[in-house]
Amino acid sequence: MAYRLRQEAVNASRLLFPPRARNPKPQSLPLPDGAAVAEKLRNTAYAAEVERLADLVLAHRFPLLGVEIETDDQIDWRKDYLHGVKTDLAYFARIPYLDFARCGDHKVIWELNRHQHLVLLAQAWLLSPRAELLPEIWRAIRTWIEQNPYPRGINWASALEVALRALSWLWVDHLVGSYMPPALRPPFLEALHAHGAHLRTNLSVYFSPNTHLLGEAVALHALGTFFQNPEWRATGAAIVHRGIKRQVRDDGAYFEQSTYYHVYALDMLLFHAILQPPQADYQDRLGWMARFLRAVAGPQREIPFIGDDDGGRFFHPYGSHARYARATIAACAACDVAEDVTYAAEDLHPIAAWWLGVVDGGNRAHLKSERFADSGFAVLTDGATHCVVDAGPFGPFRGGHTHASKLSFTLCRDGEWLLCDPGTYTYVADPGLRNRFRGTAMHNTVRIDGLDQGTPADTFAWQERPAAQVTAWITGAARDELEAECRYRGFRHVRRIVWEKPSRIFVTDEIEGPAGTHELEQFWHAGPEARVLSPREIALGAGAVLALDGEAEMSDGGEFGWRSPAFAARVPAPVIRRHRRTTLPARFEARILLSE
Repeated sequence: MAYRLRQEAVNASRLLFPPRARNPKPQSLPLPDGAAVAEKLRNTAYAAEVERLADLVLAHRFPLLGVEIETDDQIDWRKDYLHGVKTDLAYFARIPYLDFARCGDHKVIWELNRHQHLVLLAQAWLLSPRAELLPEIWRAIRTWIEQNPYPRGINWASALEVALRALSWLWVDHLVGSYMPPALRPPFLEALHAHGAHLRTNLSVYFSPNTHLLGEAVALHALGTFFQNPEWRATGAAIVHRGIKRQVRDDGAYFEQSTYYHVYALDMLLFHAILQPPQADYQDRLGWMARFLRAVAGPQREIPFIGDDDGGRFFHPYGSHARYARATIAACAACDVAEDVTYAAEDLHPIAAWWLGVVDGGNRAHLKSERFADSGFAVLTDGATHCVVDAGPFGPFRGGHTHASKLSFTLCRDGEWLLCDPGTYTYVADPGLRNRFRGTAMHNTVRIDGLDQGTPADTFAWQERPAAQVTAWITGAARDELEAECRYRGFRHVRRIVWEKPSRIFVTDEIEGPAGTHELEQFWHAGPEARVLSPREIALGAGAVLALDGEAEMSDGGEFGWRSPAFAARVPAPVIRRHRRTTLPARFEARILLSE
């Protein structure tokens, strides 16, 4: 309460007396020379993609989240262009940004206001100077400052969004700041300093001590370095160093039980390590995180969307969201925090090139089956086929970014997804779809009596959360075995997965619980190539067949046949459902037959 009261007092005083940068003398961040990096990247596929994306941005068609957001010629920075809702200039703490009716989808507004597209334009200019690129950057910064006076409006309402925009402006200054019009320089530095002052007062110490607090602290440290403010720098660094200990489990997994947020957090922590070389324990935890990410990404170097998919990215939010792990893993390898990781030379270009100046390298490391005891994840692999099992707890606090996906697993073979996690789709735009996508039926597991494993409380909270754990684990060259259980609402669901490598995976589900008749549903969310062979057999693609011990139905669309490849986007996708009304105990059996 004392912290909040001091925070509110400072914020309120700034309505009358905004913070001022007094004779700022910026200092360059310790990052590679942008022109030298661009010279190395010219004539690469990455450079061509940057220039293609820059053309879209110049046309005010922004490829953000999983959609393309088209704006007016004169961008209204407080408008949700997807839903046509504009917000006002109320005091930032009074903006009801979670109220869709009043503010639209705040993520749509905020994603554009992160200004990561300005960094893209700066990179494009370094790769191939065109006269229209730099004026677009300066116009965007000038109009944003005019439309968003401190501390009013939705674009000051989230400290994390302030942090990510500040980092984008720092990158713009680093890459092309020497070309900034002299008249823009003073208001730019004044506004950037206001971002730092706002962050220092509004750090999410109690509100969201997760990636929000990490990103804010990383940005505050960077701004402290830039403005030569030792207090900002020290405060940011201290929070980041506490955060890596509190938010990263000892098995290397990010504590929110989300593979997407794991990438988000690892990028933040790695960038901070580049600005301030870390101590050994920090370096070790970065290595653990890289090892975990390498394991779940598998030979295809793509993450399954277990838990929430935020849709954003710490740096370069473009391209396939499932493939964001590639650049992160490669940057970890280039930074010497991870040994024996799988990456290709082109994986270095989106991040490692700009952060470290590294554009060449790559290897094809051997992957093995692994269990991650603290997070409950398990990876079963033979190098071509890759299975990731979610058998761990809900995340901390109220489990806000966890899905009711316990004992679900994904399956990929030779780069083709056979069994998928459908993703997230939305947070606030549609509460019904928010709960559906994070519900049990949208995962490859068993639902009992039409109920989720936990009860959704609000957009970012669960109540009556289940208890899940791995109870047996054996791995070897010829055979992997996993047994896990999930207990909730008086029921006990035990799943056993036995993989006789390389060709047969046996899945057994046993359900125990109260007396009486219960409705049991087993769901399989298949890849796009799935087709029905018979009432009990489904071809999954890549020569794999799912054989069931009873008849099933397959559909696309409808209630559960959807997949969200990125936040705000969804497409129909095959879902297989087995249904049975029975007394307990009950048992389902399935085999996945893989071509050798």
